[in-house]
Amino acid sequence: MRYVSTRGAAPVLDFRGATLAGLASDGGLYVPETWPTLSTDEIAALAGLSYADTAVRIMLPFVGDCLTEDELRGLCHAAYGRFSHVAVTPLVQLDHDQWLLELFHGPTLAFKDVALQLLGLLFERFLTGTDKRLTIIGATSGDTGSAAIDAVAGREGVDIFMLHPVGRVSEVQRRQMTTVLAPNVHNIAIEGDFDTAQALVKTMFATPALADTFALSAVNSINWARLMAQVVYYFYAAVRLGGPGKPVAFSVPTGNFGDVFAGYVASRMGLPIAKLVVATNVNDILHRALTNGDYSRGLVEQTATPSMDIQVSSNFERLLFDLGGRDGKAQAAQMAGFDADGAMRLTNAQQQGAAGLFGSERVDGDDMAMAMRWAHEKAGEIVDPHTAIGLAAARRQSLPDVPIVTLATAHPAKFVDAVERATGARPTLPARVGDLFEREERYVTLPATLAAVGDYVAAHARPSR
Repeated sequence: MRYVSTRGAAPVLDFRGATLAGLASDGGLYVPETWPTLSTDEIAALAGLSYADTAVRIMLPFVGDCLTEDELRGLCHAAYGRFSHVAVTPLVQLDHDQWLLELFHGPTLAFKDVALQLLGLLFERFLTGTDKRLTIIGATSGDTGSAAIDAVAGREGVDIFMLHPVGRVSEVQRRQMTTVLAPNVHNIAIEGDFDTAQALVKTMFATPALADTFALSAVNSINWARLMAQVVYYFYAAVRLGGPGKPVAFSVPTGNFGDVFAGYVASRMGLPIAKLVVATNVNDILHRALTNGDYSRGLVEQTATPSMDIQVSSNFERLLFDLGGRDGKAQAAQMAGFDADGAMRLTNAQQQGAAGLFGSERVDGDDMAMAMRWAHEKAGEIVDPHTAIGLAAARRQSLPDVPIVTLATAHPAKFVDAVERATGARPTLPARVGDLFEREERYVTLPATLAAVGDYVAAHARPSR
């Protein structure tokens, strides 16, 4: 398996190289050169397998000869052995056709754990026996940071620098990052929004003074290995609801498009998906792009769903590349135009390619709260605000005889005030993180400039040997 950049000018890499690099050197994102496919019989054979063994079957084609099947199985069992539910990502029924896929049973109570617990082990595996030191730089709108930090804290050969927008993540989200005091963990609060933090990360990857001194890598969903791991739970859920003999739909609360792109990959691999519903909040760049081809950046509005307060969705480039004929030069020009003008139009091929599989919904704060109340009063389930965005979008769909699964992306106790306002119920943190508010915090606050953040990284990272 070889990996190519969406912008066509970076070296072709194997799975190990793409995982350690994260972002391609030409500013693009790595994708497999071809999509592996599973037959109907191979998908049906997933029924009854554990989550870890399902993960091995789905991910093995992507790793090529960089890992043996036994090595991959060992990593998967180690990664998912830390989850508090034996099913790892259990399904919960809400009514006759609405389901939740609970993705928050990992160490930091968010769906990012599903991928990042594995990614941390992959980093360690690929660095073992080398003298290379990895410097991870990431940006988070809430959950990626804590999941990535938990996955690599204290690991040999890795330093992590995580940027979060000051005042724009929940207190639980912030504390899950800033109370990890391992010497290789560095938290940076920047005076700006998530899009600014993400742009700074991309700029640092392209800054020679940093890129030539440190072996930079990414844990955001720009890293292909993260998306690969997320593909698994689409298969795991679908086969438990009748797949591949029966199609299943998914509603995905999304900001950066990574989680829903994993569903697109599952579809390309042969999983019968009736529809992927892209559920956005009022920061609706993806909804506008999918409904009328208008991918234009607006001002970020701060909401009760901070992980979705995004106006630049990095992973959307992967979809545009695949739907646009995999023309790296054309994709690079399209993204350069967006970077310059803050706006672009999807091509006819891109719009038509997306129309068959994707739907989208824009959900405002009132509809989010109504979805939270409905889940609580009618199904006895408490959901977090992000999941409620997905649930509100799912309940607008008309898909006769097709079960629709909303991805439940975070534990409701991570957003306790918003949940209580909507439902009157105040969720509590699980016992394993119950002392979170008693732990010491450590982080720095910096202006959102390359000079400030780049200098901090350079001063605290350890150069690659």
